[in-house]
Amino acid sequence: MKKSLLIVTIVLIIDQAVKFWIKTSMSLGEEIFVLGKWFIIHFTENPGMAFGMQFAGDYGKLILSIFRIIAIIGILYYLYVITRKKAKTGLIVSLSLVLAGAIGNMIDSAFYGMIFSSSNYFEVARLFPAEGGYGTFLHGRVVDMFYFPIFQGFYPTWVPFVGGNEFIFFRPVFNIADSSITIGVLLMIIFQKQFFQKTADITISN
Repeated sequence: MKKSLLIVTIVLIIDQAVKFWIKTSMSLGEEIFVLGKWFIIHFTENPGMAFGMQFAGDYGKLILSIFRIIAIIGILYYLYVITRKKAKTGLIVSLSLVLAGAIGNMIDSAFYGMIFSSSNYFEVARLFPAEGGYGTFLHGRVVDMFYFPIFQGFYPTWVPFVGGNEFIFFRPVFNIADSSITIGVLLMIIFQKQFFQKTADITISN
């Protein structure tokens, strides 16, 4: 369990440090070009899911937050069980990355609305403003900043529905927490036979 706690702690510290820096240093929509037009620090916020996706307004936001809390508790319990049964280190690392990402974005959703003033296109947000934050508990917005528009062009006119529209790869703007979740899930998909066969054998033997 110590390895898992270390991974979660490191990811959370980096994730929140970057978000605090973005939130208190940049106005909404502001950009910093890191590698030309291929890698851009682009400050945006979203009230919903990972990679800028949204989900059904305020009630959807509340449902999503509750789901995140349940998922975090579930992953914590599963991690506790498999670490006690000495599961594969790779599976523990993968789940720890997913857990860290889920907690990272949950912190934004739960608390950022209470501790920050609202970010806009004209001024930088303030931490602990005298007038109070821009939202209530579980109604904060997730801070995103990494943007990789590596390839840009237009869909051929003959493509149904999107023909002639602009195409950008990779369009979503994301954060450290999103990356942590994605890496953890990809590791479990790629190495699922090694990870879960070992876990199944341990469960059967016990």
